[in-house]
Amino acid sequence: GSILAVAGGGSASVNLWDTSTWEIVATLSIPRVDGPKPSDKSGSKKFVLSVAWSPDGKRIACGSMDGTISVFDVQRAKFLHHLEGHFMPVRSLVYSPYDPRLLFSASDDGNVHMYDAEGKALIGTMSGHASWVLCVDVSPDGAAIATGSSDRTVRLWDLNMRASVQTMSNHTDQVWGVAFRPPGGNDVRSGRLA
Repeated sequence: GSILAVAGGGSASVNLWDTSTWEIVATLSIPRVDGPKPSDKSGSKKFVLSVAWSPDGKRIACGSMDGTISVFDVQRAKFLHHLEGHFMPVRSLVYSPYDPRLLFSASDDGNVHMYDAEGKALIGTMSGHASWVLCVDVSPDGAAIATGSSDRTVRLWDLNMRASVQTMSNHTDQVWGVAFRPPGGNDVRSGRLA
């Protein structure tokens, strides 16, 4: 599509830009969760760190410094609900390419959470990194995720087992981004991970 979601900083919102005109078409404001959290140092505002579109384009999720995830209905530009479970910053979010309800989050608490983003339910937690989980991506077939961490490792997780099946420890510094190669093509490199 031609709509770009931009989140970041203490604005407590996600701006939607029409890339053909470069005008803001909507601002999705994040309401504060009832009751202050000890880790929320921004007063009444949310400091947004991450944003993700659902594969069907109907929802946007954004992760905040206080560990909450906010879910929005894009067409109505309406806040739907918060997803909770993390108590430290949510650095990265990604929806499953096959199930628009399934959302994965990476957090400084060292955990990766799997949510039913529509049913507001935490489905599972995957742990194994020794420090902050900085990034997450889902494989094109939806069967695995990859995570990068400040512990200088990349982990590959089997979603059926909900367990780490491979750890790549050849980095010498924090891993801030992981990305599976998009689907398509028949060459041997189709299963690559950057």
